[in-house]
Amino acid sequence: MVLNYPRDLTEEQNLLLNSIRGMLEEYGENYWAKLDESHLYPEEFVKKFTELGLFNVPIPVEYGGAGLGIREASLILEEINASGGNSQPFHGQYYMSWLLSKFASVEMKKKLFPALGSGKIRMQSMGLTEPDAGSNTPEIKTFAKKYGNNYIINGQKIFTSRIEESDWILIVARTKRYDDVQKKTDGISLFLLGPEQKKEIEYTRIKTMFNSQTYQVFINNITVPEENLIGEENRGFGYLMHVLNPERILIASESIGDMRWFIEKSAGYASSRVVFDRPIGENQGVQFPIADIYAKMLSVSALRWQAASLYDSGGDIKIVGELANSAKYLASEYAWQAANVAMDTYGGYGVAVDTGIERKFREARLYKVAPITNNLVLSYLGHNVLNMPKSY
Repeated sequence: MVLNYPRDLTEEQNLLLNSIRGMLEEYGENYWAKLDESHLYPEEFVKKFTELGLFNVPIPVEYGGAGLGIREASLILEEINASGGNSQPFHGQYYMSWLLSKFASVEMKKKLFPALGSGKIRMQSMGLTEPDAGSNTPEIKTFAKKYGNNYIINGQKIFTSRIEESDWILIVARTKRYDDVQKKTDGISLFLLGPEQKKEIEYTRIKTMFNSQTYQVFINNITVPEENLIGEENRGFGYLMHVLNPERILIASESIGDMRWFIEKSAGYASSRVVFDRPIGENQGVQFPIADIYAKMLSVSALRWQAASLYDSGGDIKIVGELANSAKYLASEYAWQAANVAMDTYGGYGVAVDTGIERKFREARLYKVAPITNNLVLSYLGHNVLNMPKSY
């Protein structure tokens, strides 16, 4: 199958691809299937990932990192998913590293970046969503009140991923009440909670239909020093907007990787499965849906690269947002289509655990609703790009 990378990859990007591919040969589909069966975190894989220096990708050179961009991170995450893996543990630490590089204090960068790159600590968890505030982020109720040189934080989060596996956690909280601000996105601040604060957090795991370490979190009177505030107080929503575009691009890359996996599986099975004395792939009803999703994969991949390149070059944030959201929307929709094509191609064998189709089928469905629902992406494009009336 023709891979969908630009032909003008740099030497550094090609080296990066070769290193991740070599690693992925050690961790085949059986590895991910066993983790899925037991709902375990990919600890061994993450350690190997760290040894290869891949957590250094987004960290600035002056702090010991590689200083690379979204394009390079996209290569890595796409390859993991295209091999049958699940790259969820990595996108969080990537986009939070970009958040720190843009808005954290120099002291905080010196403290965290070398340890993040070496694997001494992990930062893969962000507490944003609440039971009564999902897409409507400004209505979060978690509140941080300042007392002297500290903040006392109280609140509740839900669907907070990998908190158990993270040493440092990003918590989004209000520092001004929703009813006390003129602009509803004002009064939100970002806080880093370290190992000492994490000890005081209560959390319970939420069982999901696929292998995802996600939790309900309870924050009760936790003291956080003011130096753990990222950037300025009350301006956190704007900071979030700067990292949500990279998140959208990374999610699109994971979905594109899933598409590649489904396409390769479907095309291979359609060519080898013989029914009525001929391969089922000779039937247009089997062949054309696979070819259709392949063409769509190439198109959305080009859009993803355009978004990543514009972000890395410091392009207009509004245009980046338009491209990044569109890429996330299309990639997740097409990945789900690819999952269904694979299920149809395999027929009864598609639901058999040993083929892996049902596992990736379950995983692919997530990105139509997370980390942002596709309906909200359409609302964003309709209102912010096409200037139509706001739909909510």
